[in-house]
This record gives sequence, structure tokens and C-alpha cells, in this order.
Amino acid sequence: MIKLIIAFKRRQGMSVEAFRTHCRDVHTPLLLSIPEAEKIQRFVVSFPLPEATEAEPVYDAIVEARFDDRNAMDTMMGSENFRDRVDPDHQNFIDFSTVVRLVTEEVVCVQQQE
Repeated sequence: MIKLIIAFKRRQGMSVEAFRTHCRDVHTPLLLSIPEAEKIQRFVVSFPLPEATEAEPVYDAIVEARFDDRNAMDTMMGSENFRDRVDPDHQNFIDFSTVVRLVTEEVVCVQQQE
């Protein structure tokens, strides 16, 4: 299992509320609308809890996308649909100078039954 983890801040001048709304209600449905998104096994967007820290969070969102393997991830992210439809939307809400991207191998150490 491969997991892509991307952390980032909102673009300058954008409120936290507008950022979260765009990420959740505009960008995520846009991503999931492309046919290649079927390669994603699980997609999670996490937002920091303001009451959990006194300082401003380092990131405004952390995105996790799980794929069966590296080829599945590369197929989706390298697709014309991703490049032409999804990628251009990033400029509407992300500060590119803050982006951290990790491709990881997921190792489950504990998993509770749902």
C-alpha cells in the first residue's frame, strides 16, 4: 500500500473558512470526478483543530491518498485529466511555498475493527 501525504498552508489573504470550504467542497469533488480517481483506495483531508494548540498551525491541511501501488498513483497523477482539470485549481487555495509531499509505504501497526 502506497500513501501520498501532502501538507500545505492556504494562499495568502484567504480566510481559514474559505480555504476549508474550497478544499472540501470544490477541490475534493473536482479530484474525485476524474475517471482516474478510481485508482484512489482512500482519500482523507485533515484540518487542524484550533483549540488543540496556542500557536498557529504549521499547515492548514494534510491530505492523504492511498493507492494499491506506485503505478496506480503515478497513473492518476500523470493523467491528462489530473494535469488539465485538477492541478490548475491548486493555485486557487494553496501557498505553493509551503507544500510538503511524501510518498510513503503504509505499515499498519494497529487497526480497530469498525
